[in-house]
Amino acid sequence: MDDYLWVLKGDELDLMRELEPKRLHELDEDELLALHRRVRRARNKHVSNHRRGAARKVTKTGSRGKAEYKTAKSRLRAEAFEEALAIVSERLATVAHETAEELKRERLARAQAGRGTGPESVTSHDGGVGSAGRARSHQGTTGGAKRDASSRSQGAKRQAKRDGR
Repeated sequence: MDDYLWVLKGDELDLMRELEPKRLHELDEDELLALHRRVRRARNKHVSNHRRGAARKVTKTGSRGKAEYKTAKSRLRAEAFEEALAIVSERLATVAHETAEELKRERLARAQAGRGTGPESVTSHDGGVGSAGRARSHQGTTGGAKRDASSRSQGAKRQAKRDGR
């Protein structure tokens, strides 16, 4: 990536400095997500600028080969941010995997301690215990019951239509 740094401007260089391994390893998952978003936005900007500029040069020069030399800097900028995005994505994937593994270990430790993570410990939307896997009841409102009745009615109509063929 050092090959590309000479084509970058001040704020772009600042963004690239954030990708130094020491700095990158200090970031947590949320900070990495924010950095990933910024790098991706910069990459998209430079790729589209390069494509637009190259397309204009092709129409002026008459061939893509001649136009390629005139758009070398924009191509290098786009490549720099493409590599930067790969670096941040790789680090983000590693951190996300570590976080997932840690959450899994905590969940298993709770289960082994007897706090329970099974269906009997799941609370439903109305505060009841053990409703996981059951159809919800519509005792509190009429909207759900009407919707279910309408759905059953439409299904019956479709079946009757098929049976009548």
